[in-house]
Amino acid sequence: MKEFWTSLASLLGVLAFCQGLLQMVFPPELRFASLKLLNRLFNCFSSYCYYDITEIDGVNTNELYNAVQLYLSSFVSASGSRLSLTRAVNSSATTFGLSNNDCINDVFNDVAVQWEHVVTQRQSQTFSWRPLPDEKRGFTLRIRKRDKDIILDSYLDYIMDKANDIRRKNQERLLYTNSRGGSLDSRGHPWESVPFKHPSTFDTLAMDPERKEDIMDDLRDFAAGQAFYQRTGRAWKRGYLLYGPPGTGKSSMIAAMANFLGYDIYDLELTEVHSNSELRKLLMKTSSKSIIVIEDIDCSVNLSNRAKATHAGAPRNYYDSGAPDAARGSEDGNNNTITLSGLLNFTDGLWSCCGSERIFVFTTNHIEKLDPALLRSGRMDMHIYMSYCSYPALKILLRNYLGSEAEDLGEAAASELREAAEKAKMTPADISEVLIKNRRNKERAVRELLEVLKTKAERNEKYGGLREECELNGVVEEMEEEEQEKRALESPKEGSDCDDDSCKKVEDDDEEKKKAK
Repeated sequence: MKEFWTSLASLLGVLAFCQGLLQMVFPPELRFASLKLLNRLFNCFSSYCYYDITEIDGVNTNELYNAVQLYLSSFVSASGSRLSLTRAVNSSATTFGLSNNDCINDVFNDVAVQWEHVVTQRQSQTFSWRPLPDEKRGFTLRIRKRDKDIILDSYLDYIMDKANDIRRKNQERLLYTNSRGGSLDSRGHPWESVPFKHPSTFDTLAMDPERKEDIMDDLRDFAAGQAFYQRTGRAWKRGYLLYGPPGTGKSSMIAAMANFLGYDIYDLELTEVHSNSELRKLLMKTSSKSIIVIEDIDCSVNLSNRAKATHAGAPRNYYDSGAPDAARGSEDGNNNTITLSGLLNFTDGLWSCCGSERIFVFTTNHIEKLDPALLRSGRMDMHIYMSYCSYPALKILLRNYLGSEAEDLGEAAASELREAAEKAKMTPADISEVLIKNRRNKERAVRELLEVLKTKAERNEKYGGLREECELNGVVEEMEEEEQEKRALESPKEGSDCDDDSCKKVEDDDEEKKKAK
């Protein structure tokens, strides 16, 4: 036994000597080339071929990587031996996934394939135009060479379709918002997300049923219109403008649209976007099947109607309309240089075509403040007026909060509610507050609601003429202010009562008058 260990030690010493000799004789470049050649020879004689699917493809997220990750998570819990468990913030669902550098087998059309989750540390880069995640993630697909042409394309298409079905089945949608100041997270994404769990649907939305049906039909046609948009040469996108008084359900409408289509929502905060190029990068990072929302667009940045802005001067087109706005943003200290042309290109320019099946939704309380170029068809295709609560909408609120139909309250009460609702001009939010407070007692809720509606209706009838007169006076005052501004711009600047020629002429006239006296 002692001789065995002596021989083994001698053999190890010889191997160590040979390894040191090889490192001294052969430089690292030659050793690397030799290993590369051996790897190629091995691949030539190997019966397998390998395909890498990385998480990030250039500057964009690889959708195939997300689809493979979702597809494997659907059955990895039953067949995997080592799994990683994740749960998103505010989510009740646990997601199973492959652990780092772990493998799993799959069968498609009686052909066996193998997936490996490859996670490596990214090498430090001296320069990068955007930060990249510390870890480099990807999947490696191993297929036999003889099966490559048979299943590769059909298998990947099957994975994409299966992932879409899983998304629709899980109903796990996300609500995104752009990071503060345009900063990126650890994975290089400019959007932060939380699970979207808003319960609003078109069934619970307080709106005229006929109007809701028109909107739902339009959404159905859009979601099923891929072939139509390709045939007509149009980008697969659509714009909706929601306008009306505050409290009429514009945000609830957006949530109902997302729940109806199963889309994610990107809530874009324009005040955190500092330039047009940053706006384009945000658009590039949005996914398909999504709704991009800009709420209260008339208050986000200075994109007011150019007719008022240029009333006193020469008219300008919208391509240079953002320059004064950018200058004002710099003076205010927020460094916001978004221009109107940048926002128009965002919704209807070439950059709006970098994805498919997207919906743009703008909301505003004052549509008259928006520039007409932002409202035309092709940008905002459908204008939806969110009006005060009508009687059909009131019936939906009664069903939502009290669990009863208006007809169940009695013919007299229903008639009074119908008449008062049309005259009161109350928003669904105000009516909902009355019903929420008294939802435990239906009779008291209806009685108090009827009192509030009648009081508001009487007030409207009493001060209706006065309100119209005040609104008319407001329009006149606004016209007078614009006229005064125009005169101020046309008059000489303060501190110089007249120009040189006119001043000399006045002085000569004064001398002539003195001589005449």
